Amino acid sequence: MKIEKLFTAFNISAMGLSAQRKKMTAIAENIANVETTRTENGTPYKRKVVLMRASPEKNFALVLKRETIGLETTNEKHFYSNGAEFIEDENTVRGVKTEIVEDNSPERLVYNPEHPDADENGYVHMPNVNIIVEMVDMISATRAYEANVTAFNASKNIAKDALEI
Repeated sequence: MKIEKLFTAFNISAMGLSAQRKKMTAIAENIANVETTRTENGTPYKRKVVLMRASPEKNFALVLKRETIGLETTNEKHFYSNGAEFIEDENTVRGVKTEIVEDNSPERLVYNPEHPDADENGYVHMPNVNIIVEMVDMISATRAYEANVTAFNASKNIAKDALEI
């Protein structure tokens, strides 16, 4: 077994932990700014969301492996195989890319004529943050983080037990 394959499970869990940490950071910022009616550019705070997507990496080592085994496939979804071991191709998912973007949903209008940021009709443009949605997202991110910690610890125990053999 190659040493890189031993750490694959650790890398997967670490990427999941990092993605969920970024999501928790965005949620914390949203909760902190739930009442922010004026940002630096004069508009209400816009809710931040984290987009996650699989990221295939095409690197020299993968291309070299593919070219040296000399196999052809009949379908682009087939794996390249070298005996019983699967070799990754350029479409193999190697991680998670995360990106923080602003939610462009409309802001809330609250009638409060005494508020310093009220318009001529007495309405205040409030951020598009729903505290209930943020709390549900926070619980979901926390559970996903805990699941990644559990997977990481299981991988650690398997590696430890393998070293004791």
